[in-house]
Amino acid sequence: MFERKSGILLIAGLGFFAFAFLSNAVVPMLMYRHLPEKTAEQLVNGNLRYQFEDLAQRFPQAFEKVYGVPPADPEQAAKWYDEHLAKALRLGRTVYTAEGCWHCHSQFVRPVSNEDRRWGPVAKSWEYQNELQRPVMFGTRRVGPDLSREGGRRSNDWHAVHFFDPETLSKDSPMPRYPWLFEGRPDKPNDRGLALLTYVQWLGSWHETYPYYEDYVVTPIKTAPAAEVAAE
Repeated sequence: MFERKSGILLIAGLGFFAFAFLSNAVVPMLMYRHLPEKTAEQLVNGNLRYQFEDLAQRFPQAFEKVYGVPPADPEQAAKWYDEHLAKALRLGRTVYTAEGCWHCHSQFVRPVSNEDRRWGPVAKSWEYQNELQRPVMFGTRRVGPDLSREGGRRSNDWHAVHFFDPETLSKDSPMPRYPWLFEGRPDKPNDRGLALLTYVQWLGSWHETYPYYEDYVVTPIKTAPAAEVAAE
C-alpha cells in the first residue's frame, strides 16, 4: 500500500480525519465536561419574560387558550410565566427542528467575512452548553440569515405574519408558508405557533448585546371576562 501514491494519500486522509476528530470533538468535550448543561428552566431571563408577556398582550385569546390566565399576584405570576416559558421553549425547539428551519438558517456567527457586522457578536462556546442546543444547529447553508441573534430584533407580530406568509414582508422570499401553525389567520397562533415564536425570541436573549429589556419585571395581565370575549 505504501508503495503507491494512492495508498499514501489514503493513510494521510485517515490521519487528518482522526486529528480533526480529536481536536474538534474529543478535546473540547474534555475541556468542558465539568460544566453542567443548563435546563430550559435555567435559560429563562428578563428579556424572554418580556417577549412572552408581549405574546399574551398581542394574541390574548390564542395565548389564554393555550396557557390559561396568569395569577393576579405578581410573584405568583412570575413563577407561572417561568414554568410555561420553559415548556414553550422545549416545544418551540421541537417545532423549529421538525419544520426544517435549520436547513436554511444557521445558529453560529463565525469569525470570518465580517459576519459579526451582519448578525452580531461571534458565537462563543458557553452559548451552546444547554439542552436547547442539542444537537447544535451550526448549519452550512444560509438561504436565510443566521438566527443566533434574532431575539428582540423584530416584534412578535412581525414574526407571526412572516411565518404565516413570508412574502407579505419579504418579497420573493424562498421561505415556505406555515399556515398550520395558526388557526386561520396570523393573529391566531396555535400552541405550536406560540412556542415557535417564543423559541425565536429566545435566540440571543442571553447575550449582553440583546437590544432591550434586560431588567424587565413581569406584570399581571388584565384579561377580559369570558362573557366579553364570547360577545366579540
